[in-house]
Amino acid sequence: MLARMTALAAQYPRYGYRRIAIFLEREGHVMSFGRCHRLWKQAKLQVPRRRPRKRVATGRPRPNAPTGANQVWSYDFVFDWCANGQQLKCLTVTDEWTKEGLAIEVDGRIRSGRVIEVLLRLISERGVPLYLRSDNGPEFVSRALLKWIVAQGIQTALIDPGKPWQNGSTESFNGKFRDECLSLEWFRSRAEAKVVIETWRRHFNEVRPHSSLGYLTPAAFAARLKEKDAASVPATGRTAAVCGASALRPVASPSRRGQPKTATRVVVSS
Repeated sequence: MLARMTALAAQYPRYGYRRIAIFLEREGHVMSFGRCHRLWKQAKLQVPRRRPRKRVATGRPRPNAPTGANQVWSYDFVFDWCANGQQLKCLTVTDEWTKEGLAIEVDGRIRSGRVIEVLLRLISERGVPLYLRSDNGPEFVSRALLKWIVAQGIQTALIDPGKPWQNGSTESFNGKFRDECLSLEWFRSRAEAKVVIETWRRHFNEVRPHSSLGYLTPAAFAARLKEKDAASVPATGRTAAVCGASALRPVASPSRRGQPKTATRVVVSS
């Protein structure tokens, strides 16, 4: 048991004893968190503490908080560097309800047009969200992106300047992304970084247990929501999104402005 625990701690150096206990449980070694903690201390496998950050009071409600999947997507940028001096600019997109990392787009430069391409790809796979949450960065408030968002019928939820807690889901995801991937990897090139980062994103969604989801993975939590939605009364469109379903709705409806109205003839039979 201790040997396997030590091997998992070496494989995932930023995971604590609770997540290691979940991995051991998947392999058939069921134990309580208390016993796992005692074995963890016995093996001297303490995770080095990160430097504490100044935190803002979170008692205030988050604007436009989601109540189901596919309602609020949040996106932001994370920066890093390769060993050869190339800059990495990573666009992260997350679902605030399921905690899934929907996409991490990696390149040296990502403008608003590239952001639109990533969002279009996600919309074709998952449907249109109700809100897009972001900060007031130039890529997110550009005229082209805002015009496209309005055309899709999506509402924006821009956070107030100097209040990153309003975008807490993305801040949390980006922190794990940096702590468990960027800080542990040494990218020799941008091409290598794209492969490694995409591998980490899939691991985050499909393998890594998430404490706020009852130690389910985000993918397992999303699958459970879909099963509940399938068992309930079928719903479509915006109603399904409000109820927590991930039903697709049209990407954009054609405008009827300027088209003549067709008259409807009513026949009354006597």
